[in-house]
Amino acid sequence: MSQPYRLSEGGRIDRNKPLHFTFNGRRYEGFAGDTLASALLAEDVRLVGRSFKYHRPRGIMTAGSEEPNALVQLETGAYTEPNTRATHVELYDGLSATSQNCWPSVALDVGAISSLLSRFLPSGFYNKTFMWPASMWMTYERLIRKAAGMGRSPAEPDRDCYETMHIHSDVLVVGGGPAGLAAALAAARTGARVILADEQPEFGGALLSQRTKINGQAPMDWVAATVHELQTQTEVILLPRTTVSGYYDYNFLTAVERVSDHLGPGRGGTKPRQRFWKIRAKRVVLATGSIERPLVFADNDRPGVMLASAVRSYINRYSVLPGRQVLIFTNNDSAYCTALDASRAGAEVQVVDLRPEPDGALVERVRAAGIPILDGAAVTGVLGRKTVRGVNVMSLSDDGKSVRGPAQIVACDLVAMSGGWTPTVHLFSQARGKLTYDDTCAAFVPGEGSRINPNVAAGACR
Repeated sequence: MSQPYRLSEGGRIDRNKPLHFTFNGRRYEGFAGDTLASALLAEDVRLVGRSFKYHRPRGIMTAGSEEPNALVQLETGAYTEPNTRATHVELYDGLSATSQNCWPSVALDVGAISSLLSRFLPSGFYNKTFMWPASMWMTYERLIRKAAGMGRSPAEPDRDCYETMHIHSDVLVVGGGPAGLAAALAAARTGARVILADEQPEFGGALLSQRTKINGQAPMDWVAATVHELQTQTEVILLPRTTVSGYYDYNFLTAVERVSDHLGPGRGGTKPRQRFWKIRAKRVVLATGSIERPLVFADNDRPGVMLASAVRSYINRYSVLPGRQVLIFTNNDSAYCTALDASRAGAEVQVVDLRPEPDGALVERVRAAGIPILDGAAVTGVLGRKTVRGVNVMSLSDDGKSVRGPAQIVACDLVAMSGGWTPTVHLFSQARGKLTYDDTCAAFVPGEGSRINPNVAAGACR
């Protein structure tokens, strides 16, 4: 199997179960445990789509459900589904996906001419430009409607079946990472009726992508032992592949379980495709984690610019090295873990840190590994259009508010950026909780909760 960016060992994939799929009509290969995104990166597919308005090249930016770029059209006919995140699609044999918002192909898109005319096409320009003459409005409207949207809705009736479930619990834990697993286990040991829901196909959260040990154990060994104990409890319900999407009054929450989506169209047998859960809980534990923030610089939307945490996920979880010349651009220590993992995987790595004279244990480990660090500097632009060829780097001024001096060109084929972390607090906010701003992490965090929705935030969500 020829996958130029697949590492020879490691990861959570099953190398004994090769899978075949097509993307934009071309046949590729992956493994059980891959997502569509990880399989494409392993095959060195960087360009996956085009932006909505200007048809700019888009690649894979994240490794989870927060993916903003890699939206694809999945399958065909009655089973087609638009705007599906490639990072959230579990690979199955025979999967078929295509790029959206491009013609005649994603590599040669006629609509990209609008990018060249972007200065003449500001936001909402059509509301003023297409108002005259009035007799032409119906013609304009047809063109605008044809250009609107990204993918195409199915034109045939849905052939799948769906279920709805109503259930009560003492404790609902949202998120199956280390904090969620620990909370569920603690509640289960008291004899409480516990529901643990997580959107991933397996529990572990951030531990799926890390090497950090827990109580002297490898992270997934601890996860396996914890999940096994939960499975032995008769009052515990485990719901992987389940997204909790709504939090209503008096601890009423809704969730969608993807029961057979990962099997492929028409392969679920008697199983429903999805199951809608309506849950009433006495107490709710929100262990929804946090999302890494991007950094802002010119052309940071190019294919080959990714979040540092995503690069770490592809290396450790999917055994894919997204680039061989990796530039880490960061303002915090967490990206240094990505630098170490990428270097260990065989990449040539260098770090650009916005902070003057960064220090700490991780920084020292990176220096000890021989990885160069350029501190007090910033990436100001990206070279390359359909993929990254290099970046421009400039020094920061003394006050850190501007750049100075000539730009230094640094060759790389992957930019891994990290602007810190933002807690995932949307469910807390839906529960009428009040957020407070934390200067330490430069983000809003859960503050005072609602009396009618008793809940507690745990882990990185805090």
